[in-house]
Amino acid sequence: MALDIVRQRLHNQFLSHPDFTEPSQVVETLGAVQSQDYSGGKWALGLRMNGATDAAIDQAFNEGKILRTHILRPTWHFVAPQDIRWMLKLTAPRVHAVNGFRYRQLGLDRETIQKSYKVLENVLQGNKHLTRTELGSALEKTGIKNAKEGRLGYLIISAELDGIICSGARRGKQFTYALLEERAPNVKSLEKDEALAELTRRYFVTRGPATLHDFTWWSGLTMVDAKEGIEAVKSKLACETIDSHTYWFANAATAKKPSVSVHLLPNYDEYMVGYTNRTLIFNAAHTGQLDSRRNILFQYAITINGLAAGTWRRTIKKNEVAIKLSPFTALTDDQNQALIAATGQYGKFLELPVVLEQCV
Repeated sequence: MALDIVRQRLHNQFLSHPDFTEPSQVVETLGAVQSQDYSGGKWALGLRMNGATDAAIDQAFNEGKILRTHILRPTWHFVAPQDIRWMLKLTAPRVHAVNGFRYRQLGLDRETIQKSYKVLENVLQGNKHLTRTELGSALEKTGIKNAKEGRLGYLIISAELDGIICSGARRGKQFTYALLEERAPNVKSLEKDEALAELTRRYFVTRGPATLHDFTWWSGLTMVDAKEGIEAVKSKLACETIDSHTYWFANAATAKKPSVSVHLLPNYDEYMVGYTNRTLIFNAAHTGQLDSRRNILFQYAITINGLAAGTWRRTIKKNEVAIKLSPFTALTDDQNQALIAATGQYGKFLELPVVLEQCV
């Protein structure tokens, strides 16, 4: 039987069969979940859970059951406390290298960065959670200028990558930072070969079928390290070559074909962002129907049976959530019904009634 890449990815990413009850389970199983857009990242977890609510994921985040930090690539991801140290040890050097030009451009030499770490440790010690602005003020008081050109942002990212700070509990709508040592104490690290094998395994089990290039993009690792990771776990995976591309994946026999499967994906969902080649799920002919950035990654996407079929927008109000649907083409009655059901799922997640602003 030919490998059905799209159907298998839906299954392995737990979109066709949500299988978790806790957000920490989703994050640990997937390894890391991009959360550049915090609200979108929460919905990405909710899609893979049974009975999830936005409020419950907020609570888990505030309690430190899931953390949010810069990891893998120079962007935010949700990561499990028990995984954060070995994953940072493996991937942070690559992110530092990517950021290196900006460090130098902003005058952030190693001495300045190390001095900033001491300040952050002092002001956050004792389970204090402070906002970005408060951290900036504390740094300024010690002579570390950070108000211009993004210096504060890069000081904070560097501290995240080196395991000094991570996400704290939210204060209203504001994000805070806390000491990693106090948010995730006594968690073990792994040697590089162990960490490399574990990250590789989690990626291909939950994102496969995927290629070596997909993995290097997602993980931020070098091609050499990515190849070593695959070599370490290939006995636990299957592979198939299609059009000169070798796809690695877990057992494909468990994925079942649904009649109509519709999902309202958030921006940067792992189903979109986990791969370099998105031609399997997105027709470039629809690029003109996207916004000015013209990239499906940045959109809240409608997928039907795993294929990008439109975009959607939501406006969250006090007593309702208004959803505007913009399919790329006319839909069948069955697809419309499944799409409306998907909007209802999002309403349940927010615990708000849904008002459709447009539906075809």
